[in-house]
Amino acid sequence: MAGRNSSELPPGFRFHPTDEELIMYYLRHQATSRPCPVSIIPEVDIYKFDPWQLPEKADFGETEWYFFSPRERKYPNGARPNRAAVSGYWKATGTDKSIYSGTKFVGVKKALVFYEGKPPKGIKTDWIMHEYRLSDSSTHIPRKNGSMRLDDWVLCRIYKKKSLVRTVEKTAEEDSSAQMVASNGASDSQTSRIPTTCSLSQLWELDGLASLPQLLSDNISYNSNLQTNYQDPVWNAGNGFQ
Repeated sequence: MAGRNSSELPPGFRFHPTDEELIMYYLRHQATSRPCPVSIIPEVDIYKFDPWQLPEKADFGETEWYFFSPRERKYPNGARPNRAAVSGYWKATGTDKSIYSGTKFVGVKKALVFYEGKPPKGIKTDWIMHEYRLSDSSTHIPRKNGSMRLDDWVLCRIYKKKSLVRTVEKTAEEDSSAQMVASNGASDSQTSRIPTTCSLSQLWELDGLASLPQLLSDNISYNSNLQTNYQDPVWNAGNGFQ
């Protein structure tokens, strides 16, 4: 998807900021009403949309999209955010990552996965969100009594996990299995073309020394069976031995 402001950006521009840069140069600037280095992150209440609706709301991005979004409280007197969206909800996964600028703690990164339906029986999707929020000491914004607003702004990175990775891995496994089968078939073919009686020089010419242990094993097994049959009166009588 081409962003609405993409024509204003230099050719070849790619937006791949680090976690620290997102906190220090974008989220902090947004929270303190200062201009960001580049205006490509729109203000969108992401919880009013499903994740697949968000790319068209973005100003820039092809495989991942960034938004400044407010967060609301789930309960009037609680600190738990409301994660419900239109047809599902965002569920936190893993542990939060602390973000530092030098030695100073400046923010937190949280990973979330979108589930369709209602908890706790929602269906997991491939949509992922990284939510960046400022540390408590970074910016203090007074709250009005009774307000449901938890944060004026958090920074959200939205993307869809590629199912192509699983397809590539499966194809690689199938190719590996096919190569093993072909290798085993070539080994069996090589063994079958080696005569039962031959000299070491002939084995060398046939490149069959690697199969010598197998030939010896087969010969020992054959002789063992032959010796057992010699001791069998019925077998002797049927083959003219007394």
